[in-house]
Amino acid sequence: MRSGRGTAAAACLRAALLLPALLTMLIAAASSSAAEGGKSGSGKAHNYEEALRKSLVYFEAQRSGRLPHGQRVPWRDHSGLTDGLEQGVDLVGGYYDAGDHVKFGLPMAFTVTMLSWSMIEYGADVAAAGELAHALEAIKWGTDYFIKAHTQPDELWAEVGDGDTDHYCWQRPEDMTTSRQAYKVDRDHPGSDVAGETAAAMAAASMVFRKSNPHYAHLLLHHAQQLFEFADGYRGQYDSSIAEVKSYYASVSGYKDELLWAALWLHRATGKASYLDYVVDNAHDFGGTGWAITEFSWDVKYAGVQILAARLLLRGEHTAEQKRTLEQYQAKAEHYVCACLGRNAAGGEDANVERSPGGMLYIRQWNNMQYVTNAAFLLSTYADYLAGAGVGTVACAGGETAGAGEVAALARAQVDYVLGSNPRGVSYLVGYGAKYPARVHHRAASIVPYKHSKQFIGCTQGFDHWFGRRSSNPNVLVGAIVGGPDRRDRFRDNRDNYMQTEACTYNTAPMVGMFAKLNRMAREEKVAAEV
Repeated sequence: MRSGRGTAAAACLRAALLLPALLTMLIAAASSSAAEGGKSGSGKAHNYEEALRKSLVYFEAQRSGRLPHGQRVPWRDHSGLTDGLEQGVDLVGGYYDAGDHVKFGLPMAFTVTMLSWSMIEYGADVAAAGELAHALEAIKWGTDYFIKAHTQPDELWAEVGDGDTDHYCWQRPEDMTTSRQAYKVDRDHPGSDVAGETAAAMAAASMVFRKSNPHYAHLLLHHAQQLFEFADGYRGQYDSSIAEVKSYYASVSGYKDELLWAALWLHRATGKASYLDYVVDNAHDFGGTGWAITEFSWDVKYAGVQILAARLLLRGEHTAEQKRTLEQYQAKAEHYVCACLGRNAAGGEDANVERSPGGMLYIRQWNNMQYVTNAAFLLSTYADYLAGAGVGTVACAGGETAGAGEVAALARAQVDYVLGSNPRGVSYLVGYGAKYPARVHHRAASIVPYKHSKQFIGCTQGFDHWFGRRSSNPNVLVGAIVGGPDRRDRFRDNRDNYMQTEACTYNTAPMVGMFAKLNRMAREEKVAAEV
């Protein structure tokens, strides 16, 4: 089976970059959805603290390598213990991206970047909920692997396993018999996108560990700086160097967005002016001030780049010469924000994001929830940046404006949709609420736990005995956010419906920050109501 990121998804993304078929929506939809914010399908208030706790458990289910004694997912065991052995390098560890057992470097790095960004913005809220240690563990599980994978200044191992052979089998990771071939990028086979994203992840993570583990933070920053120099000095797309990744995580947007993204994170982590100079000097040539984007994902980073650049403008962290370029970045950041709100009056139907009848932002049918959760995070952080600067509105294309409060309300409405405030009353966060997907497209979750039955399950045996079962998975993939419903809020909870029922690490990562922030807000609202 191809699991949610294949050639069709790449083709859709390529079309989206060139001609996104997105429909203009009215702000009334956002207001109506926001009005229901904080309530489940049954009308009960959402428990954001529970959602936060469960979202962090999910990353333990996705671990590859030798699992620690404190592992909280009992149905998982050690796996991938010989990764890298054939190539003479230790590549044990890291995360499986979704319901299969390939370790794809680009989405794994993006996952860690978003986990780290969650902590940078909302780490105090995570700590207040008692989840700081688990959040740090989730990030460190990824960054420990990146340290191993960055074997030379100009060499990064970007994939372990082969998607084609992996998808022919339905096995537990503990039983894997598929190829564990490892693939790298280097000077002769560049991969600026994967190296740039890994640099961004390690730079952002270095900020998270700066107080609790300064030596580790320094090590991460050292790797990040080396990786950025490699990515910039030897430019090229990683899917041209690693053909095996093209059908799964093709770099459709190219590598220029990752170079800008990495430079911005390195600037934030180091304060060095040279990184901001890079972002300003390459703004036009790299598309940073040119692309008006309506999505943000593991591949397309422009909206994130533009919002980080706008933050610098709002905070006044720039020179007089840089101001004009940062204003151009901000204009594109606000195009993204207004697109989500449906408030861009210029640019036609392509200028705004489609909305489902239930209020969900809709980009495309394959794992649409990744765009929802990432949009919620970007909208939330931008609303916070505006508030911090004392700015009350955003400027939309065509002369319209939108209030910063509307931006924050839409972010919350998207989170609440995920948690069950939707026409079906279904929580798309597995394990949360009364109704959630029971047949997640996930090999380990759908087969009897290894610790309960160590009898070997072969490659096709899993398809014969487990994949086709109509019953619920024997293991609940707590904290996973599945691909979610279609443009009309329809969802089919079948294991073979991988477009909707497969979960990915980068779906959940931005929600760690969102759940933490909304938990704090809900408590503040409760206190205010009692006064």
